[in-house]
Amino acid sequence: MGSLDGRVAVITGAGRGIGREHALLFAAEGAKVVVNDLGGSLDGSGGDRSAAQQVVDEITAMGGDAVASTDDITDWDGGKRLVDTAVEAFGDLHVLVNNAGILRDKMLVNMSEAEWDAVVHVHLKGHFVPTRHAAGYWRERAKAGHEVNAAIVNTSSTSGLLGNPGQANYGAAKAGIGAFTIICAQELGRYGVRVNAIAPAARTRMTEQTPGLSDIVAKPHDPGTFDVWDPANISPLVAALSTASCTITGRAFFVQGGQVRLFQPWTMTETLEKHGRWDVAELAAQLPSLVPAG
Repeated sequence: MGSLDGRVAVITGAGRGIGREHALLFAAEGAKVVVNDLGGSLDGSGGDRSAAQQVVDEITAMGGDAVASTDDITDWDGGKRLVDTAVEAFGDLHVLVNNAGILRDKMLVNMSEAEWDAVVHVHLKGHFVPTRHAAGYWRERAKAGHEVNAAIVNTSSTSGLLGNPGQANYGAAKAGIGAFTIICAQELGRYGVRVNAIAPAARTRMTEQTPGLSDIVAKPHDPGTFDVWDPANISPLVAALSTASCTITGRAFFVQGGQVRLFQPWTMTETLEKHGRWDVAELAAQLPSLVPAG
């Protein structure tokens, strides 16, 4: 018995990297999988639409059930077709894993409008569109009296939650996904839908080109050494968050190798207060007391 037996999952960006590992593990754990991927390059250009089918073929060869989707997850009608594909192929939908993304790294002073727009479009709208259509499906199911036990797992990043120079576009989009996750969890719980996010650290086409990471993420020379950057290390957390028995929602987790850590959302700490409006000079003098030294 697999931990995902009977679950139907849509996984975006599942033709390569972390998404491919998600799809393979989900299938090994008994889920029926819609493998979605446009097959684009790292910057989002081009498209090898065989990428999704190759993963489907791997799943089929190991005795699993999967179908390919090459729908554009940033396109409104494409997102609807993606959800419809799961329902038509497997009769239902229980899990949506939003994983697809691109990179166009530049320092802020060199970043073009197109480089900003493309990254925000793929990551933020690429999370919103499939989520919107999946949520609509689950809401209608709940309103019709069906029991819904669904899960969404979004993909944020430490570049957004902690920051990283050279990735203002990517980091802003990933921070937005963090906020999107919390709000979706607040809104969709009434329909039986849980929503969480992960911030993975793994060796992918993206991290191999991320400033400061290219050398760090290399495979260990000793084959007996645990590879903490192996993208397959990420998928067990995504699968666990997608099980029918999981009750966690509205959370974000860092995951790398064998380590899983819970992020603490933005929170208020120290306070300055007076009874009345602050004078600018007075407030300017007091503000440093709110910020830790260093």
